[in-house]
Amino acid sequence: MSLNNPIANMMSKILNAEKAKKTEVVVKPASKVTLTVLNVLKTNGYITGFSENKEDYSIKIEIGGNINKCGAISPNFNVKASEFDFYEKRYLPAKDFGILIITTPEGIMTNNEAKEKKTGGRLLAYCY
Repeated sequence: MSLNNPIANMMSKILNAEKAKKTEVVVKPASKVTLTVLNVLKTNGYITGFSENKEDYSIKIEIGGNINKCGAISPNFNVKASEFDFYEKRYLPAKDFGILIITTPEGIMTNNEAKEKKTGGRLLAYCY
């Protein structure tokens, strides 16, 4: 199976498992970026945990039932620190509800952390 966007694949599998009321889902392939995105989701309470299997490069994700919708943002728009409001209105249903996941020069973080650090980056995904 060839994948063009592993983050989009992972987010759609998480959303499908969430809709099917499953408690866990296995995603391949594992990469540093997908693990960091999962860490952001775990920190913000959208998933309960995850573990990496290094033998077959898979990730087992434990879903907590806290996701209404999630997905990858394609193309990965460049966003300045002053432009976050535009993309929040575009991808999130309400103010201060949900997160945008952004890759910045300081690492992968949420839109709120990027605002605090006054840094821009490229949009990867959203979750609420």
